[in-house]
Amino acid sequence: MPESYNVELAHDLAHHVGAHVRGRDAWLGMAEAIVLAIVAVATAWSGYQASRWEGISTKHYALYERYTVLSQEKSTLAGQDRLYDIVTFNGWIAAKIAGHGPLAEFYERRFRPEYEVAFRAWFHLDPLHNKNAPPGPIFMPQYKNANASASDRYESVASDYFKKGVETRETGDDYVRVTVFLATVLFLTALSQRFGYAGPRAVIVGIATLLLVISMFWIVTLPRT
Repeated sequence: MPESYNVELAHDLAHHVGAHVRGRDAWLGMAEAIVLAIVAVATAWSGYQASRWEGISTKHYALYERYTVLSQEKSTLAGQDRLYDIVTFNGWIAAKIAGHGPLAEFYERRFRPEYEVAFRAWFHLDPLHNKNAPPGPIFMPQYKNANASASDRYESVASDYFKKGVETRETGDDYVRVTVFLATVLFLTALSQRFGYAGPRAVIVGIATLLLVISMFWIVTLPRT
């Protein structure tokens, strides 16, 4: 076989292999470009959502603190009301037992409107002679304290805002986790471009693509603001 024919055959084979390798490199380059484009958009969106949810969480925590303070204020006022009711009742009972009618009436006029309702219901049971009567008006079902009720309401609202703060913070953390995954995808894609061989490069791009798919699934399923 002529030597020139062998040289020509080798040249054709090398040209064919080179074209195949260049074609495969082109496809890998295109895949890397697509991955990088998606990562850029997804990272921006994930960062935006993480920032938004962090702001919402901060707002919820601020409202939690506000209503906690209001609940404590009302609870303090409720304690003062209860103390006032007990003091005036003790003065009334002392005057009543001692037979000082005018002084007892004086104390009755000083009862708080809420307490007076419970006092009238309690006094209707003839507690001075009825041993089965409750010890005092504060043990009657009619005894109400508006400040205590307001304290309970504010506490309930504060608890709700705290739960919302925890939930929104966790959502923000989820978006931060997605951002970390996307940063890993970006690193792997950049690393793949350092390899001159198509095999290792394709493996790294495949891993990066898998992580990108997982990240996109999280982005699609997570709550959005």
